[in-house]
Amino acid sequence: MFALLLILVLVLFGVGFLNPIWWVVAAVLVFGTTRYGRGGGGGRGRSSDLGQYRDYQERRDRQERWDRRYNRQHRARWRREDRRDREHGR
Repeated sequence: MFALLLILVLVLFGVGFLNPIWWVVAAVLVFGTTRYGRGGGGGRGRSSDLGQYRDYQERRDRQERWDRRYNRQHRARWRREDRRDREHGR
């Protein structure tokens, strides 16, 4: 995808020698892709940080739910094993 974009910009720049409006089009295309494109260098800002924080929250909440579920399901078995260990240890 990046290669196609680069080729398009170079073609528009080359055609700009015939009509300078194509230089403007090439500049707008480069600006738009870096500012608003996915993973663009200039487009990183608060919205990207917010998205990363939401991903972090989602992973953390999923882990907490898994931990609670796992602990609840196996708590009685662990208590039985602990009692057996204490009885056999005496």
